[in-house]
Amino acid sequence: MLMGIAFEMGAIIFLAAYGGKWLDDHFETGKRICTAFATLLGVAISIWVILLRLKRIKY
Repeated sequence: MLMGIAFEMGAIIFLAAYGGKWLDDHFETGKRICTAFATLLGVAISIWVILLRLKRIKY
């Protein structure tokens, strides 16, 4: 169960960064503001999801 957490965290961050890059390309921003914001949002969401999963683990 804990092995899947790393893959899930990586997938969430990757998809957020990819979405931010797409937004930057779509709106033709000169700087990668959307990519940076989306990546930070992806990290926050992945940490939140991980914490929820860890609470459900029973020893």
